[in-house]
Amino acid sequence: MPESDAGAEPRDIRLRRLRMRSARRGTKEMDLILGRYAEDRLASMDAQALALYERLLEENDNDLYAWVSGQSAPPAPYAAVIAELSSQPLRG
Repeated sequence: MPESDAGAEPRDIRLRRLRMRSARRGTKEMDLILGRYAEDRLASMDAQALALYERLLEENDNDLYAWVSGQSAPPAPYAAVIAELSSQPLRG
């Protein structure tokens, strides 16, 4: 969804959509990592942070996992959010 369309979307619907996209990925590892992050952090993000996170969700799960696990360096625009993802505590 282009950012212009996302700006017209009500915030509560956008947050629900992003939570769903975070928790239903292509790999179970990223489902867990992004799903927990979304539940913990999305509600407190401003529009700019949400837009960045939404772009991050467009990335391939294998690349995301490599960045979060430290196997490779993330692209500069994603470095801060990947650092947050990597540092979140694991829950059972």
